[in-house]
Amino acid sequence: MKVVFVALNSKYSHASLAPWCLLAGIKKYAESDVEAFVCEGTVNEKEDVLFERVMGFEADLIGFCTYIWNVKTVLKLAERVKKARPGIVIVLGGPEVSYNAEDVLLKNDFVDCVVSGEGEEPIARLCDCLSLKREIPDGYGICRRSGEGIIVNPPFISPEEPPSPYCDEFYEALGSRMPYIETSRGCPYSCAFCLSGRCGGVRFFDIERAKSEIISLAKKTASVVKFVDRTFNANKSRAKEIFRFICENYGREIPSGVCFHFEIAGDILDDETIELLNNAPHGAIQLEIGMQSFNEKTLSYINRKTDTEKLKKNILRLTERKNIHIHIDLIAGLPYEGMDSFADSFNTGFFLGADMLQMGFLKLLHGADMREESEKYPCEFADEPPYEVLSTPWLSREEMEILHKTEDALDRLCNSGRFKRTVEYIIAVSGKTPFEIFRDFGIYAAEKGTAKISLDDYTALVLSYFSKQDGVDGRVLRDKMVCDRFATNSFGLLPETLKIHDPDLLNKARQHLNSNESTRQQRGIKRALAVLYSESEDGRYCGVYADYDDNAKNRHSITAPEYKLNKFYFEFNR
Repeated sequence: MKVVFVALNSKYSHASLAPWCLLAGIKKYAESDVEAFVCEGTVNEKEDVLFERVMGFEADLIGFCTYIWNVKTVLKLAERVKKARPGIVIVLGGPEVSYNAEDVLLKNDFVDCVVSGEGEEPIARLCDCLSLKREIPDGYGICRRSGEGIIVNPPFISPEEPPSPYCDEFYEALGSRMPYIETSRGCPYSCAFCLSGRCGGVRFFDIERAKSEIISLAKKTASVVKFVDRTFNANKSRAKEIFRFICENYGREIPSGVCFHFEIAGDILDDETIELLNNAPHGAIQLEIGMQSFNEKTLSYINRKTDTEKLKKNILRLTERKNIHIHIDLIAGLPYEGMDSFADSFNTGFFLGADMLQMGFLKLLHGADMREESEKYPCEFADEPPYEVLSTPWLSREEMEILHKTEDALDRLCNSGRFKRTVEYIIAVSGKTPFEIFRDFGIYAAEKGTAKISLDDYTALVLSYFSKQDGVDGRVLRDKMVCDRFATNSFGLLPETLKIHDPDLLNKARQHLNSNESTRQQRGIKRALAVLYSESEDGRYCGVYADYDDNAKNRHSITAPEYKLNKFYFEFNR
């Protein structure tokens, strides 16, 4: 029997773990002769290309890994495959179909089975039954049609540690993409909007296996290894052991330059773990800390147990050293979170000093309490994936639209890393809160149109808008934007909106630099040079330059690149 597991990722840079877990399940559990393969693609590829790729395997069974971001593409592709080869068995699995299997089977007659829950052993049992002409047993999360209707089984949770998904084929397919690693399953929390807590508690895999896989993956990638454990530090001592293992082996068994990404609960960090993280090698670790909200009533209502005061203190301690990238999350659309409450949560989160403050929008997933208990959690949400909340009793549709515009401004101005100095200056002098700044500019920018705007045009938009705001000095703003541009763009050129055409002054600045051996421009090195007028007076001018080479670049920057800026002063009398 020939089987292919299909994973359609949201981006090419992602290397889905799920199909390789299923492949490992076939190797471990299948009793019959099953020849299994993995087929990867992205939702952005043309349907014809995906169809030809899948059909090229000439499989007897195709298993699709199904999520909110790919379910539409999966269903269209699966239906087309079934029409082309009616005898092929179509199986869906994954979180998007695990808790609504009956509905999926009723609405899509081309789907033969849905595997609900963990798939490694169930898919092997299903393949054996089909290959050996056995009756498909109840259990194992296998949902299917029968003469009496549709048989639905509860999600399968394995009592065993799953087999490792890493094999020669995985590493061959990985290329330059970001690999994932899983060292536990389940979550200790039971948040009403999430599915992770429905997996039967937290199960931890063998820690020596985890260490071995960390080293193997680190040697195969030059970027980020992402842990998919839902709350990595649910077991404090285990988390510390792995953090310590990475730190002690960094630059030796683990190549320098590789970064490990963890999702953690910030309020349960203890002093020892914080100290360990604060002394981690620069760039070795990223932390994603889900806050959701700082509204105590909201957190209580969605069953999220969080010590918010301890959370804030711990994040502040982690952001002090600047050796690790900190990413914190807020969710818009939660119960009892109106615009004022969300603004308070936003401002609190912003001033914690994280590298990235992400605004997410609540999605009502199949199987989540907030979707299944509509009377307790009233809201309006989209019928189509990703089932985003459109309004709540506390946030109108219009207010949700404003929050989307706020998010766009936040991502472009702040999370991109391209306007760091600019944003810091505006917040310092405008008299507005961070939320007000991003909200107001987001509304303005949306009116001007930003769908396909270039960076240069967006820069002009920022300069035009904020130079007219109370408290903002246009010259200082321009200079801050020049520094941001040089620090995050290796072209070495300024957009027209930031240029002040003064060739004599620039020539004098260049001569000043080249007259000194330590600042002379080296052969083969591109240099950006500008005058900062807000820091110049009485014939004494301030210049800034950036040289673009590997030594000047911050290799551990997560968003835009970071190049070193150099300020200098020179005399010039016109």
